[in-house]
Amino acid sequence: MAEQEEIITLVDEEGTEYDFMVVDIIEVDGSEYAILLPDEEEGEEAIILKLAYDDDGNELLVDIEEDEEWEKVADAWEEKLAGEEEE
Repeated sequence: MAEQEEIITLVDEEGTEYDFMVVDIIEVDGSEYAILLPDEEEGEEAIILKLAYDDDGNELLVDIEEDEEWEKVADAWEEKLAGEEEE
């Protein structure tokens, strides 16, 4: 049976909704990150958001504030993709 794609909807500051396909969830340095692709627009680059939890334990996706952290996660995902291509 084929694996079903997970689609999530994110809302920007103006209240506009955007659908994204969850490509992967990876762990880097003990934190988890979601790799997302826009659902409808082809040619768009993936975005990376950090998984976090609010005070009630609800899962949140938050922007990565530090460039160094973002680069580390992007590099880890590229390495994972390269490893899968070699198989």
